[in-house]
Formats: sequence, C-alpha cells, structure tokens
Amino acid sequence: MIGFLRGKLIHKAPPQLLLDVQGVGYEVEAPMNTFYDLPALGEEVRLHTHLIVREDAHILFGFVSEGERSLFRALIKVNGIGPKLALTILSGQTTEAFYRCIDDNDVKALVRLPGVGQKTAERLIVEMRGRLPDLNKFSARESGGGQTYVAKESAKQEAISALCALGYKPQDAARMAQAVASDDSSCEDIIRAALRGAVK
Repeated sequence: MIGFLRGKLIHKAPPQLLLDVQGVGYEVEAPMNTFYDLPALGEEVRLHTHLIVREDAHILFGFVSEGERSLFRALIKVNGIGPKLALTILSGQTTEAFYRCIDDNDVKALVRLPGVGQKTAERLIVEMRGRLPDLNKFSARESGGGQTYVAKESAKQEAISALCALGYKPQDAARMAQAVASDDSSCEDIIRAALRGAVK
C-alpha cells in the first residue's frame, strides 16, 4: 500500500492531478476540498493516499488531510458507495459538514449531492453512524499551500469540466457555474460556490 506521496505538482485538472516523485509521475484522483489547498504548479505537495486495485487498473486517491482519507475509507465500506461516489461526497461537503449530516439525520443535504438518492442517503446515515473516524485524532488541515489554481482554460470552463467529472450533467454544471461566476473568479472559487449552492 502507498501511504503518502511527496513530490512536485506538475499538473492539476479536477479531479486528477500529476505528481513528480523523484522522476516518477503519479496520477492521483482527489476531491475538490484537496484541490482548494494545493500549492501552485511546480511546488512541492504531500498527500495522504489510498490505492485501489482492480483487474483493469490501479487507481491512487490523494487527500490533503489524514482525516479526509479516513472518511473516504469509511465511505467505500458502505454498501453501494464506490470510490467515485465517495470522492463526489467529499467534494460536495467538508468532512465536518458531512459529520453534521450524519449526526442530524440530514437526508435532504445528502440527496443534493450528485449520485446520492434518497435510499443512498438513508443508508449512509444508518451505516455511518458509530463508524465515523474520530476527527480529533487528525489535524484540521495538512495543507499543500492553498495557492490559487491558474487554469489554462477560462476559469468557468475549467469549473464546468470539474463539475461534470464529479457527476453533474453538463447543462447543470454550466448553469451552476454561470450562476456564481464573476470576471475575477478563479476555478476553485466557482466550484466552491457552485457546490455550496447545490447542498444548501
């Protein structure tokens, strides 16, 4: 198992990023909350990782905090929750917000996430209760730097692509991005605002 990676950030296009670790390029998938905390391209970053091995692929997932990775691992143990949906859940809410949903039996907030229906939300609440990792054991953020992501494409188009990768339909992603984008918005600003609006 690969527990963490530390290397130079070469490329980032949500939900994927590329790390150069001593001359080896690692492709990593990460939730949007991790992307918000990434440093600028060319700078060093350290990510906690989880490796999933399938017959046709080895997929590496990366997280800025150990608590986020621990929640990801708990989510994929829930019946019907795969890695992609777990990544979407972590992208749409902070770890703390997800814990509140479970504690408050807040089904409505969970079903606003793409791919999470009524039954899945109810199952999450039932199965995650008592199984959630203790957040107090983890630092609040083991951040990679929090630098602004400078997109090659326009920030809005990059945000729409990221929202589609998270499971939103293209027309919904475009509508969400359009509603919150301004001339000086970064990709992360647009995604953060769009997801915040989707799960109110």
